[in-house]
Amino acid sequence: MKDFFNDIKKQIIAGIGIVITAISGIVVTQFKDVIGLTEDKKETKTEKVVQQPTQPNITINIPQQEVKRDTVVKVVKVKSKPKKTATEKRKEELDW
Repeated sequence: MKDFFNDIKKQIIAGIGIVITAISGIVVTQFKDVIGLTEDKKETKTEKVVQQPTQPNITINIPQQEVKRDTVVKVVKVKSKPKKTATEKRKEELDW
């Protein structure tokens, strides 16, 4: 039980030390502001702008090519009776 209370006592002392450190940091910062020892936090940012020369717009006109289509007309004569082959002629002669 004695170790338990010693641990709590050490934790309380550590907490008080942290609080004192934080308060001293705030006091020092406020003191510097009053005296005027603070650095300006405003940083001037410079930006260099380089203008590149603009290139002219190039327009290429390609003439449209005509598409030529040839129409082929083929005349086919249709005969009413097709010619008989040699085999068909022989069959008629033999009367099959």
